[in-house]
Amino acid sequence: MILGIFGFLNLSFTDILDILMVATIIYFVFRWIRGSAAMNIFIAILGVLILRVFALALNMKLMSAILGTFIDVGVLALIVIFQPEIRHFLMRIGSRSGLQNTFVHKFFGIKDNKFNTTAVNEIADACKTMGEQKTGALIVIPHENSLNQIIETGDRIDAIVSKRLIMNLFFKNSPLHDGAMIIAGNRIVASRCTLPITERTDIPASFGMRHKAAIGISEETDADVIVVSEETGDISFVRGGTVTPLQSINELKLKLSNSLDSGAGKTENEQA
Repeated sequence: MILGIFGFLNLSFTDILDILMVATIIYFVFRWIRGSAAMNIFIAILGVLILRVFALALNMKLMSAILGTFIDVGVLALIVIFQPEIRHFLMRIGSRSGLQNTFVHKFFGIKDNKFNTTAVNEIADACKTMGEQKTGALIVIPHENSLNQIIETGDRIDAIVSKRLIMNLFFKNSPLHDGAMIIAGNRIVASRCTLPITERTDIPASFGMRHKAAIGISEETDADVIVVSEETGDISFVRGGTVTPLQSINELKLKLSNSLDSGAGKTENEQA
């Protein structure tokens, strides 16, 4: 009976490859949305797709047309509803693909513009003083991935990195103290920038919005982030979604030096 039902299937090597590719895509999508609110919607769409395949195979023209229209409208609705999730997913793929670090940079002749020792010391000393004064701070250091969209959410500064300027911008009564500072090359590119918040649920309760924003931007891009807690004055270094508490200013300088040696600190023009 089963052979009779599937007797109409004539599978070639291309068909088998097509099925394996689709199965792989479904598997990775399943892993991506597992445990989220989109899971039930994904299962429903998958069920409709399976029904349409059978309807087409059995030459059920009316049912195939109805299911096809439903799928077409559903895809557009999903793009609108899950636009933030889709954007985050594509940004993760782009940041981890390595294409920007290899082909794009070589093709356009982009060169790194790393921080010098003076800039590292200025940033570290500013963070140390702000920690002692319990002044909250959020500093983002981009690597290869462009942060132009993040920069556009804040106010452009374009000034040489200096301890006094960093502290003034994060001073509680400063109109630019809220949000993140972007430092690229040896210059402060922008301040009061808005960062994406992580969607992880395993964040310690002691972490505030600064830590969640630092984790969020480090998950979506290859940027490193320095967080100075306003409540405790503790300094943390965030990379790839992992928060590392720092015990001394020398640890911060070492983290910054290692970060810059790996290719951090592009100016905005070099990122474009």
